[in-house]
Amino acid sequence: MGEADCDVGGNFYRHHIHSIRALVVDRAQIRSLRRMTDKGWQRAFEDPIRLPNGKTLVTLRDAADYIASLPKKESALSEWQVAIEALMVVARSGPTMLARIAVMKALNRGVERVFNPDRKDTHWGKRRLKRDQ
Repeated sequence: MGEADCDVGGNFYRHHIHSIRALVVDRAQIRSLRRMTDKGWQRAFEDPIRLPNGKTLVTLRDAADYIASLPKKESALSEWQVAIEALMVVARSGPTMLARIAVMKALNRGVERVFNPDRKDTHWGKRRLKRDQ
């Protein structure tokens, strides 16, 4: 800073205070983002995932540990690979629901949903028109 930059009234500082404040805000935002990413693997799912053996997966780390404990042949399946990738993305930043859906799809990969017609009553055939009575 030379003599030309310093005014007696401090105009230089008033002029540059906005850029200094912006720099401080950016650093604060970066710190908060770092705190969020530090929390990454400890983030909890909105709804815990129940496993077939009765255990529950509460955090992203629980899900990653569960996948790591699977046999190599099973964890190499494409459904589990998608779940692993989703966990890594969500651990950095993103909604935990994405990882939950991926893990649930991998867990239920062999389950096929079957239509049950007895589950819901149909509305057709119950009402008759006045002219048809």
